[in-house]
Amino acid sequence: MAKRPAYTPEFRHRLVELVRAGRPVLAVAKEFDVSRQAIVNWLKQEDLDSGKRTDGLTTEEHKELVKLRRRVRELEMEKEILKKAAAWFARETHTIPENSSD
Repeated sequence: MAKRPAYTPEFRHRLVELVRAGRPVLAVAKEFDVSRQAIVNWLKQEDLDSGKRTDGLTTEEHKELVKLRRRVRELEMEKEILKKAAAWFARETHTIPENSSD
């Protein structure tokens, strides 16, 4: 699968401004070699960020969601490590029988 190019926020904003100034989305997409759907997505995201739309996450909310999901994964891994360590220490100190299920 080909990796999509990363466009700078300034580039995205410039194309959104062109469309908002009356240029057709398809014409802007062809001129700057960007997919039409990418421009439509950028238009929607700018509307979300400015409060004109409420049917999705703002850029800041999305960043926070990604950060929180990453933190949850880290905490789940730490929890699993601690569970295994507790079971190992319990076996080593003979506080649970050897044939118990972990």
